[in-house]
Amino acid sequence: MTVPAFRLSALYGAYFAFIGAYMPYFGLYLAALGLAPWAIGVLLSVGQFTRIFAPNIWAWLADRRGRSIELLRLALAMAVVSYLGLFFAEGFVALFLVLAIHAFFVSASMPLFEAMTLRYLHGQYGRYGPIRLWGSVGFIVAVTVIGRALDYVDTRNFLWMALLPLVGALLASCVIAQPPAHADAADERNGSIRELALRAEVMALFGAGFLMCVAHGPLYGFYSIYLDDTGYSKTAVGLLWALGVVAEIVVFLAMPRWLTRFSPYRVLLASFALATVRFLLIGWCVESVPLLFVAQLMHAASFGSFHAAALTLVNAWFSGRRHVRGQALFSSLTYGAGSAVGAAGAGALWQSVGPVWTYTAASLAAACGLLLIAWRGRLFPQLAQRHA
Repeated sequence: MTVPAFRLSALYGAYFAFIGAYMPYFGLYLAALGLAPWAIGVLLSVGQFTRIFAPNIWAWLADRRGRSIELLRLALAMAVVSYLGLFFAEGFVALFLVLAIHAFFVSASMPLFEAMTLRYLHGQYGRYGPIRLWGSVGFIVAVTVIGRALDYVDTRNFLWMALLPLVGALLASCVIAQPPAHADAADERNGSIRELALRAEVMALFGAGFLMCVAHGPLYGFYSIYLDDTGYSKTAVGLLWALGVVAEIVVFLAMPRWLTRFSPYRVLLASFALATVRFLLIGWCVESVPLLFVAQLMHAASFGSFHAAALTLVNAWFSGRRHVRGQALFSSLTYGAGSAVGAAGAGALWQSVGPVWTYTAASLAAACGLLLIAWRGRLFPQLAQRHA
């Protein structure tokens, strides 16, 4: 089967360009509207809370219809339409409602096209990294260009900038065909989704992933605000974000080779250990450019190697027709519930104890994830090797 690598790469590039435009600067946009930190934290958590249930609804529809590409196009089209509401929303309540509707559609996209990509690859998982890295390239371009632009134009103009790559993702999805279904003899043998999810090793990965995403709440919600308040230009903010994603690209390129030498267990141990250090550096050393530089390079571990190793395990456990629902379940419990708790908690802590202790709490969350992986993670390699 021919893998449409160029078209999949274009989809990843456009989608993550939207993320690169939206995630680093939407908090700054809300601050420019005059909203308090607690309100910013709540609004940033809306999308994450939606990701707890929305991906599972879309995954159920994908399993029922068997046409995930059509659902992806629908989700992206409605994400574009609902995003337009941000241009008219005024005040906390209106923003809350628009963001909830938008998040319901945009949160469906990543699990759908991640599962679609893995179905196209069908065992050639070493090719995932080179395709996924174009998402990182899109993120870098967007975060750098928009950061530079916002040094010269009002922050509230960023809404138009973020809309363009979202439309690009919709257009890219329109030239990708539905991947063929592959029968998997292990489907019946391995049990139901529920039975798989309740295995000790699966719950350990999902629990640790939840904690990792909690730890990233202050980063994704308030990092740009923190740097801006410290005196960094928006160009510098964009470049620091880009630096982290460059490090992420290196990981995605190297990960297929690393996973032949190191088990997912060891990769995850290193990822959580470095994440623990990273958030302490951000909180306590924000005025030191060299240490902030090092902290951003650690994004390679706290997101890049964590995501790649976790995805390898999820794909091994949830095979065949379970791909979409397995991806959705992982996304819901980690990037959904974890990020929601992290964003809302960061907003509350930011206002009560300040940024330094907020990032210290993030480091503590990553450390708890490290302990969970160390406790249960030795079960990972055997399962990954048996079902890969």
